[in-house]
Amino acid sequence: MSASPRIDVDGVSISPDHFINGVRVSSERTFEDRSPLDWTWKLADVARGDAREAELAVSAASDAFTHWSALSVVERGAYLDRLADLIDRDVERIAHVECLDMAMLEESLRQRVISRGARNFRAYAELARDYRPRRWSSNGTQNTVLRMPAGPTVVITPWNAPFMLSTWKCAPALAAGNTVVLKPAEWSPLSCSMLMDLVSEADFPPGVFNVVQGYGNEAGSSLVNDPRVRRISFTGSPETGRTIGEAAATHLVPFTAELGGKGPFMVFADADLDAAALKAAVMYDDAGQVCLAGTRLLVDASVRDQFVERFEEATRRHRLGDSRDPSTTISPLIHPDHLARVEGFVERARANGDVVVFGGDRERPDGLWYVPTLIEPRTNNSEIVQREVFGPVLTLQTFSDETEAVRLANSTSYGLSAIVFTSSEARAERLGEQLRAGTIWVNCFLVRDLTAPFGGTGISGIGREGGDYALDFYSDLKTLQIKEGTTHG
Repeated sequence: MSASPRIDVDGVSISPDHFINGVRVSSERTFEDRSPLDWTWKLADVARGDAREAELAVSAASDAFTHWSALSVVERGAYLDRLADLIDRDVERIAHVECLDMAMLEESLRQRVISRGARNFRAYAELARDYRPRRWSSNGTQNTVLRMPAGPTVVITPWNAPFMLSTWKCAPALAAGNTVVLKPAEWSPLSCSMLMDLVSEADFPPGVFNVVQGYGNEAGSSLVNDPRVRRISFTGSPETGRTIGEAAATHLVPFTAELGGKGPFMVFADADLDAAALKAAVMYDDAGQVCLAGTRLLVDASVRDQFVERFEEATRRHRLGDSRDPSTTISPLIHPDHLARVEGFVERARANGDVVVFGGDRERPDGLWYVPTLIEPRTNNSEIVQREVFGPVLTLQTFSDETEAVRLANSTSYGLSAIVFTSSEARAERLGEQLRAGTIWVNCFLVRDLTAPFGGTGISGIGREGGDYALDFYSDLKTLQIKEGTTHG
């Protein structure tokens, strides 16, 4: 179908359509996209894709793969670098729209999150150019490990930080020589549509980078079940991850999934309690809608009261408000359905006998804000401890020694991240060995190196992203063996 008219979102021109084979494509149906800042504010009627649009996008990606994969890493990198420059140019506009669309603090989006998208494209362009194949001699042959582009790739991203997380996955796929079909979450699709405008301006060949919008059980299901797709990368819930994994297994497609977390935030008696409390209060940022957050406070019993006093004081400094206001520190939740989910966790915790130390309510009846909440569970088996809430709700437990601390930290099915506050480097090293988590931060949080592996254990995910780990995933590896003495010519 022909393209729909562009729409105005608070002064920013955006297409509500898909981007397939280098052009905008509309759908017969649409879905409403509303702002969490004011649920009466409809931002757009967005094209609602299904099997038809999925077929068009995968066909376009398949046709474009032959040309794109044949380009050198230098040639592909030039496109990625050009796209990065355009993102840097438009940071303000993208940050503003993403703030309206999913309510992350605009100042944070402007200062660090959106620009990270540009860094992702530059970093993977550089990593691909710098790759040196492994070479060695054995059994009378010269061996070389080579990367082959794998093929059309489907990327499905979540509603929190949609622009940055999309670039985090799509950049290495494109740098490796794959073509991409991106499906953003239906709760926050607009910044990914803006990304496609920049892809067009960067003059990417048609079909190399596509976007299909819509619901997971319609567009998403059709994409991951297409046998022409050769890689799938997903971030979201374990439940959806299992469904996508089954589709990937049907066609033997390699699959990575980052599926959320329930990270421990461990505070030992020798820690800087002021620093630990301040950092713990940061776990409420973005209304707790951060999979890497340390949502289970595990505190040495001997300093429990001192820590809680400092933590409550730090939490009181938070300000719930409009995400466009620089003085706001806690945004609203993304959607009324998600607010109801968070409320359900807290109400079930109360019914279970868990103690609400503070918080536990909406900020006001007519908005999507939920106040920072701390719950002291009755047992470690309480639902509030064992399941991801993905809201501004933390739990508090104490431990008597390091052994118990590790047992509690490792006692959930998740394993995405862990945070440790201690002054002992020896303890930090021991915990680094014992904790089951993909990333462990000691006396810090959210410090990222793009070349480091990223992913989870248990139900927090499968596979690793980041650096050469991502480029290897988006490639098929092959070994070339040449018998020694083979003549040149």
